Amino acid sequence: MLVVISPAKTLDFNKINETLPMTKPKFLKEARILVNELKTYDSYSLEKLMTISKKLSSLNRDRFQVWSESLNNARQCLIAFKGEVFKGIDVGSFNIEDLFYTNEHLRILSGLYGVLNPFDGINPYRLEMGTKISFDIYKNLYDYWGDKLKYKIIKDIKSTGDNILINLASYEYFKSIEGIDKLDTSINIITPIFKEYRNGTYKIITMKAKKARGLMTSFIMKNKINNIKDLKRFDLDGYCYNEELSTNNDLVFTL
Repeated sequence: MLVVISPAKTLDFNKINETLPMTKPKFLKEARILVNELKTYDSYSLEKLMTISKKLSSLNRDRFQVWSESLNNARQCLIAFKGEVFKGIDVGSFNIEDLFYTNEHLRILSGLYGVLNPFDGINPYRLEMGTKISFDIYKNLYDYWGDKLKYKIIKDIKSTGDNILINLASYEYFKSIEGIDKLDTSINIITPIFKEYRNGTYKIITMKAKKARGLMTSFIMKNKINNIKDLKRFDLDGYCYNEELSTNNDLVFTL
């Protein structure tokens, strides 16, 4: 079983975990090409491209100018990423066995780095997968990455010993590997969905759903879940499996 999640826009590079190994991301060459393109953007252009504030655009202009493939000042991405999903994961509560299991069974999709293993070292950046950057022959980042990310994920699924892919990523990021089950028809994609009962109906509440995706990621990694039956036992933060609303591939958990 392999789990995919989205990265976070918020980063924390103050913490250093020297007990864990730090690995090189698979697609550093591709990341360098993107950075070289983004270095040509001034703050105003980044502000418009990314729809961010002037302060953030200046910060990210500076990040791209000094970005390096070196791991000297990098951090393991599982440690560096913050945000609601990663709050739910709560990596600080993991023991060493949990961490190494997570490195084998979790992948983080990234606009800049493509696919990250949890121990992969990253330098500070911001580049959402949905950013409408076009250059050379590429219309956007989905076009730029093409099928590379799909084949990487297929290989990583096979390395777990089965064919199950748990999609806990946002639509924006999962779109980068959408159709993976057409490239390899043996792959079974399972998408957990988290809903809350409000005003007479079940709705996805974005912030709560993000945290729930993190909680489920943590549940899978800490309990070494490797089948759908056990996945349905997830019951953290008040959520429980709702068989009536679920299908074979969309597992709905309600609050």
